[in-house]
Amino acid sequence: MKFFKKLLKWLAIVIGLIIFLLFIFDYNYILKGVRVVYFTGHNTAFINDYPYFENDIIKKGKHTNPWPNHKNYNTVKETEKLSHVNKDWGTVAYVIIKNDSIWFENYYDGFDENSKTNSFSMAKSITTSLLGKAIMDGYIVSLDQPITDFYPQYGDAKTTVGDLASMASGLDWIEHYTSPFSITARANYDDDLAETILNQKIVKTPGKTFKYSSGDTQLLGMIIQKASGKSLANYLSESFWKPLGANNDALWQLDDDENRLAKAFCCISSSAKDFARFGKLYKDGGNWNGQQLLDSAFVAKSITPRFKESPQYGYGWWMKDIGSKHFFMMRGHLGQYVIVEPHDNIIIVRLGHRKSPDEGDGRFTDDITVYIEEAYKMLE
Repeated sequence: MKFFKKLLKWLAIVIGLIIFLLFIFDYNYILKGVRVVYFTGHNTAFINDYPYFENDIIKKGKHTNPWPNHKNYNTVKETEKLSHVNKDWGTVAYVIIKNDSIWFENYYDGFDENSKTNSFSMAKSITTSLLGKAIMDGYIVSLDQPITDFYPQYGDAKTTVGDLASMASGLDWIEHYTSPFSITARANYDDDLAETILNQKIVKTPGKTFKYSSGDTQLLGMIIQKASGKSLANYLSESFWKPLGANNDALWQLDDDENRLAKAFCCISSSAKDFARFGKLYKDGGNWNGQQLLDSAFVAKSITPRFKESPQYGYGWWMKDIGSKHFFMMRGHLGQYVIVEPHDNIIIVRLGHRKSPDEGDGRFTDDITVYIEEAYKMLE
C-alpha cells in the first residue's frame, strides 16, 4: 500500500511538473489538444469536434433553396466496392449530384442530411472564395496586392494575397499533423491564433513554387477580415451562405471567446449538401441562379494550376485528371471532398471519419479515385 501511495505521489509530481513546463515554455495549448482529443476517446482530430471549441454562426437566409431530387433519385444502389470502402473508411455522407439534382444520397453511422461535420481544409477553398468576393467588393485591390498593406510588420516582403491563396507565400511553415509541438497543432488549439501566425516569417522568395501551408490560408483569412471589417462568418453568410440558399446555419471554429478569430485554414461545420453548393457555384463560373456571386475570371483562375510544376493546385482548389476527365475539388484532412466534373455536370460529395491509409503530404490518396470511379459506375 505504501508503495502505491508513493507511486501516486511521484506520478502527481511528474504530471504537475509537465504541466508547469508546458505553461512556462508556451506549449499549454497541448493541454487543450489532449482534453479535446484523448479525453473524448479519439487519437486525432475528429469530424464532430465543434462542441469542444468556440464557434461563430454562419447564418442561413430567410429563404432556403433545397436541392431538387433527380428523376432517377436513389434508383441505383451503391456498388459493392463503394459499400465496402464506405464502411472501412468511416463514410458518414456520400452524395452524387447530376445536372444540379440529387441523383444519389446515403448517410451512415447515425448521421443524416442535416448533420454538421468538420470541413477541415475544405474551408481553404471557401476562404479563397471570400478573397474573390473581397476583390469584387473593393475591399482588396487584386490578387497582386501585397500583404504589407495589411500587416506592415512583414517589412519588405513581396508576398501578395494571391501568393497566400495559391500557397506560394514563402512563409516559414511546416505542415505536420502528428506532432503536438508542430505549428499546425498550435494553430488548431492555441487561444491566440493571430499571434501564432504573425510570428511566422517569410523565409523564401514568394510567388515561385507551391508549398502546402495552412498558415498561408490563415493569414489570408486575417487579411480578408481586416480589409472588410467583418468577421469571416458574417462575411461568408452575406456573401454566399444566404445567396446560395443554404438549408442550415453552419459553424466556424474560433481560437477562443476573447479573440474570436476564425480558423480560416479549417473547421467550418456544415452538411454535405450545403458544402456541395460551392461545387455548383464554381462549376457555373461564379453564377448562382442568374446572380453573379463571384467574378468568372477569378473562378477560372482558381481552378487552373498556377505553377506548371504543381498541376494539382490553383488558388484554393485542387485538380486531378482521371482518364480523359478533369476534376477540381475541395479537400479536407480526413477525407472530406466536394469533387466536380463540369463537362459531365457531376458533383460528388463525401464526408467521413478517415481516408484511405496511403496518406502522404500533398498527394492524392487512393480513396478519391475510388469515390469517383464508383460513382461513375453507378451513373452508367
